[in-house]
Amino acid sequence: MIVKAYGAHGADKPLESLDISRRAPGAHDVQIDIAFCGVCHSDLHQVRSEWAGTLYPCVPGHEIVGRVGAVGAHVSKFKVGDLVGVGCIVDSCQHCGDCNEGLENYCDHMVGTYNGPTSDAPGHTLGGYSQQVVVHERYVLRVRHPAGQLAAVAPLLCAGITTYSPLRHWKVGPGHKVGIVGIGGLGHMGIKLAHAMGAHVVAFTTSESKREDAKALGADEVVVSRNDREMAAHAKSLDFILNTVAAPHELDAFFALLKRDGTMALVGAPATPHPSPNVFNLIMKRRSLAGSMIGGIPETQEMLDFCAEHGIVSDIELIRADEINHAYERMLKGDVKYRFVIDNASLAA
Repeated sequence: MIVKAYGAHGADKPLESLDISRRAPGAHDVQIDIAFCGVCHSDLHQVRSEWAGTLYPCVPGHEIVGRVGAVGAHVSKFKVGDLVGVGCIVDSCQHCGDCNEGLENYCDHMVGTYNGPTSDAPGHTLGGYSQQVVVHERYVLRVRHPAGQLAAVAPLLCAGITTYSPLRHWKVGPGHKVGIVGIGGLGHMGIKLAHAMGAHVVAFTTSESKREDAKALGADEVVVSRNDREMAAHAKSLDFILNTVAAPHELDAFFALLKRDGTMALVGAPATPHPSPNVFNLIMKRRSLAGSMIGGIPETQEMLDFCAEHGIVSDIELIRADEINHAYERMLKGDVKYRFVIDNASLAA
């Protein structure tokens, strides 16, 4: 089936309207009529070849929500009309240790929702900036939020799980003092989720203007990281830091805020490396530097259910598909609170 999409033919080319092909649903496939697709910073990195290996045409988008339009003969979990989502994963080997543990995100053969290998034309996956997608039922997620919140649910499929997974892995909860570095597409979700988990949340921003915004999102305290006095007030007091910043920056100032045995987990993915931290900040207090990447399918479903139960969605700005190039430029300037979401109905215009 030919459907409308938005994508780019090269790193130096703008995104434009494209016609792409989607396969007919196989026995275990779910066909999804996409209502909304979130715009992730990684979309920009990939489409502009700031990350290696971009395949063109590149149709980004891995924060997909919509309704089931058709199902294959052997699909048992979903029916036509169901509200569903698709995140960053549309395939994996399905039999390795990671897959067997529900950690498909760490499978060596994980296939991304776009720019991953597939037998479908044109030989690589095409993402959610499109009218429709066909996905094996294993990688489809149930959305239990009210239909009216669907646009704001979309970013949960990447920004939500990217922040939820490390908070859960490091067992954040009541009695923990947790730092969230950066108040953007990822960071604002980190604040909301850590707050809902019962932690005492300290938000870190470089911008004084975001102080009240962070409190409104659920932060108990807000620190302007350029203010040495404010930073020093939290020395050796944090159990865990979730660093969401997607630009290279010095990590040492944040290590000084961790208690003994504290961990800072990086989830922001800058195009160039962070400066190397001072090893003494690690060894003198047995601190850890870690990384985390989205979550497996079971944990992503857990996150969606948690967010539905607690009334959590992303703060979004809804755009038309033909506004995506301007949205990318605004995103680079941090001019969005806090996630762009494409109204996919605009693709038909």
